[in-house]
Amino acid sequence: MIYFTADLHLGHTGILHMQKRPWDTIDEMNRDLIRNYNALVRPSDTVYILGDLAHHMTVDAVNELIGKLHGKKVLIRGNHDKIYDEKMFQEITDFKTISLSGYLIALMHYPMLSWPKSHHGSLMLHGHVHGRREDNERNREAGIRRYDVGVDANDYFPVEVKRIFQFFDLS
Repeated sequence: MIYFTADLHLGHTGILHMQKRPWDTIDEMNRDLIRNYNALVRPSDTVYILGDLAHHMTVDAVNELIGKLHGKKVLIRGNHDKIYDEKMFQEITDFKTISLSGYLIALMHYPMLSWPKSHHGSLMLHGHVHGRREDNERNREAGIRRYDVGVDANDYFPVEVKRIFQFFDLS
């Protein structure tokens, strides 16, 4: 299986208030985000993490949390991704395109107005904006194949590629 996620902000106390996340402490948030992630992702799965995995943590502390996350991880760097051990990831990059089920998918932390083959049926997955489900629905209604895979827009879980294809009625 292939999953996408973004904006976990592990260790970032300020995100609790900035995004009105439903936890009282950062330890509770870290625990539940890791539990949600691992409830779906198996060790053999691939997960594209589209930025801002953690913030305000030491290298050792963040590596300990990353080590608890299942799957083969590919990091598309966000504005808060600066201190990770590269060995924790299959790849680290700023932008990537992949092809799945005949669709080109552009991956970046930041949402793009235009991306490779955007006028020819490709999709754009991103994080950064901490959107809500309604934002993805508005894009779909407007015919824009751009989807926020961030945890805030997806009930604090990763998103499986089949769910994204179903969302855009591509399956």
